[in-house]
Amino acid sequence: MSDDHPNESAGKLVVGTFLTLDGVMQAPGGPDEDRDGGFEHGGWTVDYWDDKMGEIMDDQFAEADALLLGRRTYEIFAAHWPNVDAEGDPVATKLNSMPKYVASRTLDAVEWNNSTLLSGDVAEAVEDLETERGDTIMVQGSSDLIQTLLAHDLVDEFWIWVFPLVLGDGKRLFGDGTIPAALELTDVETSSTGVQMLRYERAGEIDYSSFALEDVAE
Repeated sequence: MSDDHPNESAGKLVVGTFLTLDGVMQAPGGPDEDRDGGFEHGGWTVDYWDDKMGEIMDDQFAEADALLLGRRTYEIFAAHWPNVDAEGDPVATKLNSMPKYVASRTLDAVEWNNSTLLSGDVAEAVEDLETERGDTIMVQGSSDLIQTLLAHDLVDEFWIWVFPLVLGDGKRLFGDGTIPAALELTDVETSSTGVQMLRYERAGEIDYSSFALEDVAE
């Protein structure tokens, strides 16, 4: 969200996502999560998981007050998390109980506990939601939804986990047309498997300069 956003009481919108080193975010959790565009690399995060990543994931969900999802990610989560034994699993407990908002033009209803369907103009609905709630809303997965949020300059923070691999194709977090913005690194952790867990906050406008020497005689 830009620094000159008119409503200072608005909440914070956080994008939490897994990325490859070349910026791909498509289908991190399984081969059939998202095969759009003939994508054949689904499930690329699984072998990198360690205990530290689990602990940080627990902490991040503990910070979030509500969850914002696109249709595809909602359907994946709603089919999985209600069936997870929540005893001893803070993420399952939080996901199944926390308020969830689903941006979709095709769903007629959402059945997962404490879920609300957002209809109409997505950007407007999300901005209204931020203002109404005034707390931390986290987006998970939801690549198409994130593109809409970025295009309308609505994202305040990025919680990005960068995995040490490249895929060469797939849906990317930052596509052509993303609004330029400076970011400040506020935290970094590294797993035993080389995954970098990064937090960035918006830091205003980009300052453009040059390394070229000035007034150099020809």
